[in-house]
Amino acid sequence: MRKIYIVAILMVVAAIVLLTTAADDMSTYATFGQASRTGDRVKIAGQLSKDKEMYYDPAEDPNYFSFFIKDTEGEERKVVLLSEKPQDFELSEQIVLTGQMKGDEFIATDMLMKCPSKYKDEEVYIKNEGK
Repeated sequence: MRKIYIVAILMVVAAIVLLTTAADDMSTYATFGQASRTGDRVKIAGQLSKDKEMYYDPAEDPNYFSFFIKDTEGEERKVVLLSEKPQDFELSEQIVLTGQMKGDEFIATDMLMKCPSKYKDEEVYIKNEGK
C-alpha cells in the first residue's frame, strides 16, 4: 500500500474521532427538572441567587465551590462546582453550567459566565448625549 493511502486513512479516522468528540459537547440546554429526570450530562443556564449562601474554602478543598442558581423556569437548586471560585463571580449576569444531577444537587464540571460589559456605562452616556 502506498504511503499516501495510509496518511489519508489516518486523516479520515482522526476527523471521525474529532467529530464524535465535538458532538458530545453539543448538547442542548436543559432545566433542573429535565436534568433530574434524565440523569444525563446537560447544560443549564441560569441566574445566580445572590441572597443564598456561597461556600468556598480553598484551605479545606480548593476544588469545591457551592452556590445556588435559578434556571430559566425559575427553579432554584444548589450547585457544586468542582473547581475554584472564579474571579468576579458575584458580578455575573448569567451562568451556564455543564454537569449532572446527583440527588438534589447539580454537580458541575464546567462553567461559563456572562459578565456585565465594562462599556455599559459609556453606552448609556452616549445614548443620553444623542437625545
